[in-house]
Amino acid sequence: MSIIIIILGLSFLIFIHELGHYVVALREGMRVETFSIGFGRPIFSWNRNGVKWQIGWIPFGGFVKIAGTDTDKNQDLYAVKDGFFGKGPWARIKVALAGPFANILFAIMIFALLWANGGRDKNFQEYTHKIGAIDPQSELYQRGIRPGDEIVSYDGKAYRSFADHLFAPVFGSNIINVKGQRVNYDSLEKEPFEYTVKSYSLTPDKKSKTLGILTPASYIFYDKLPSGAENPLPPQSPLANSGIEYGDRLVWVDGYYVFSVPHLTEILNDNKVLVTVKRGSDIILARVPRVKISEFKLDADVKEEFIDWQYEANLKATKFQDLYVLPYNLTQDGMVESPLKLLDKDYEQKVFPSSANAIEAPLLPRDRIIAVDGKAVKSSYQILGAVQARAVSIIVERADNQKSYEIWTEADSAFDSDVDVKNLNLIAKSIGQDKPVSKAGNYVLLNSIEPKRRSQFEQDPAQQMARKRALDSLTGEDRIQLEKKLNEFDNQYVIGMPRIQDRKVQYNPIPTDLFINEFYQIGNTLKALFTRSIDLESLKGPVGIVQVVQSQEKNGVDELLYWLGFISLNLGILNLLPIPVLDGGTIMLSLFELVTGKRIAPKTLEKLILPFAILLILLFAYITFNDISNIVRGYLGF
Repeated sequence: MSIIIIILGLSFLIFIHELGHYVVALREGMRVETFSIGFGRPIFSWNRNGVKWQIGWIPFGGFVKIAGTDTDKNQDLYAVKDGFFGKGPWARIKVALAGPFANILFAIMIFALLWANGGRDKNFQEYTHKIGAIDPQSELYQRGIRPGDEIVSYDGKAYRSFADHLFAPVFGSNIINVKGQRVNYDSLEKEPFEYTVKSYSLTPDKKSKTLGILTPASYIFYDKLPSGAENPLPPQSPLANSGIEYGDRLVWVDGYYVFSVPHLTEILNDNKVLVTVKRGSDIILARVPRVKISEFKLDADVKEEFIDWQYEANLKATKFQDLYVLPYNLTQDGMVESPLKLLDKDYEQKVFPSSANAIEAPLLPRDRIIAVDGKAVKSSYQILGAVQARAVSIIVERADNQKSYEIWTEADSAFDSDVDVKNLNLIAKSIGQDKPVSKAGNYVLLNSIEPKRRSQFEQDPAQQMARKRALDSLTGEDRIQLEKKLNEFDNQYVIGMPRIQDRKVQYNPIPTDLFINEFYQIGNTLKALFTRSIDLESLKGPVGIVQVVQSQEKNGVDELLYWLGFISLNLGILNLLPIPVLDGGTIMLSLFELVTGKRIAPKTLEKLILPFAILLILLFAYITFNDISNIVRGYLGF
């Protein structure tokens, strides 16, 4: 039923488009012969006032046939006085413009209706200025930009939505001016920054460009599904005995405020441990790399000391060269004496960064390590034992997440105001101590969690089959690279989260702003297609549109109305492209006649229109085939 309703909606948009042509054609004195919704043989037709009205069996597309438009007939089209070409070029331009104008006007009406109805509920991440994850290899990361920092503009253009992270490097020059704000979440102070950085590609084909911002920030809620259905933890999930409850929001993981699922994945897999350190009379937290002992240049006495600690920690089953250690000379009771020397100087810069956030900064002489990953330690052999495996400390916010949605323009401020620094630090600094604080304010410390690798979870048979087929379809270096990526993915640590949810915000710009924003996005997409920054596979045809709109149906009538308006706007703009067979092509040819005073011969018109009509049909067939293939691949688990 929903698919039928969506198809009727698309047909209605086509009806509006053709109705625009029809009404203006009659006003200009043209004789309309046929008004068709859909293509192909009519399944239903009737005559009214000399016009044949019909519904074609193919429910996408439609046309208004005006007298004197059959270029295949051996006649002078300009001699048909009440025909399309029998009227002047201005009349033809008006008729051609009427269809797209009707669609654009309808889109504005829909946007106005949405605004009057209070707008739509959208995810926080779609419009936040905050960064959710950033590539450690990017220039922005090297300059100290981190998740949680905010983007204000790209090349002087104010940040609008997450799409700007994609479009700015694609359409800008190779060098982009980035303005934003660093955010200190311990004090909530913001410091403006401005950098000019180079775009680069993350993919071997070099097609897509990025500045390193991988995703916008989002809330990470564990809750029931939006439908109200249960959202159980996966079997053998590390979170099973953590004490997590529905409504909990992940806020803090191993010393970091967490700003997205990719950010969480990065924290779990950066091969660092959270250490609680006593520095003088202060207790601080630090994230210290754990490094294979084979990476160090060890003096004989230091090596002998590690061997003793290996024995005391009961790690005899582990080969000495495979031991993980903290990169410091330690006293027997865990006090830092000096850094260990690494064999690789470049790696040394990574282990002991010269510029880093406070929690990433190297430890200092006389720092005493009193806990590793939340586990209290009193000696260096206990430290050695603790760093061999990963354990994670997580703080969640356990509060009423059903509060009314913030307006999207105030959502970032609301995100900041939710941060309760005092209570968060009260719990964090107690981790690994004799009397840890498990609850303060709305914050709760979960039980210690031991992450698992993805490969330890039961694999979906359909996905296994899809991976095998993908590998079988490749040879040589391409196969090797895919195998490498799949192995890296399988070896990632995860905590067994089920489907997570973002907080909703109320998105309700005034109709003109929404129109301008969507017009801007459509323009960028067309530009990306013509510059080959994105492939044709990214486009959606009628089948794909039905699938997308149907997937949004669960979000309510407002979302369906938006998509109806957005598709109508697309239909209007695309038809204005100066391509023969589209309305824009008709306008272009009419303007040519208006400027030059020369009429284009019917046979020339046929030669102009026919190739583009064939190309349009082939493009339609290709996109439709691609839509169906994507649906089948998704169903099979590809």
